[in-house]
Amino acid sequence: MFNYLCKNIFPSLAALFFTQSIMSQDIIKQQSCDGNPYQSTIDSVKQYFSAQGFSVMREASMTMESEYEMPIVLPMTQGTWYQFIFIGDPTSRLYEVRMYDWNERQVVYKKNMWGDVDGNIISYAYIPKFSEYHMIKPVQVNKNKKKLCGYVLLLKRTQGAPESK
Repeated sequence: MFNYLCKNIFPSLAALFFTQSIMSQDIIKQQSCDGNPYQSTIDSVKQYFSAQGFSVMREASMTMESEYEMPIVLPMTQGTWYQFIFIGDPTSRLYEVRMYDWNERQVVYKKNMWGDVDGNIISYAYIPKFSEYHMIKPVQVNKNKKKLCGYVLLLKRTQGAPESK
């Protein structure tokens, strides 16, 4: 009887217990912002990079919390030229983007402060050395707002694009 309980009942109860505890934890989920306060900026950025031979692969508005990173996982192909753009709330005082490869090595770090020339927009080019998933973690810090809107764009250089100057 004891062997039956150990082999059949206890593992089921343990699985049920752990499933409940995992499901009750807070999960970071990407949620879009209400409306899009950056639409004119986004349209300008897309137009500029389109003229440079880039096409939009992914884009999303996202609700962010001040001082908390919003992880974004994307597959990237070796040797492909990508352009990543993050647009943060114009009233935030700090904007950062870190990008990690599959081995969790930081491959990009960009930081802007309120009042910098680039202001609330961080943009960088990246050509991966390996075809693998990368994690991009934008964050912004705002003293007056807890919930913030952010926008991310991932563009890819298309075939036959004009050479950069």
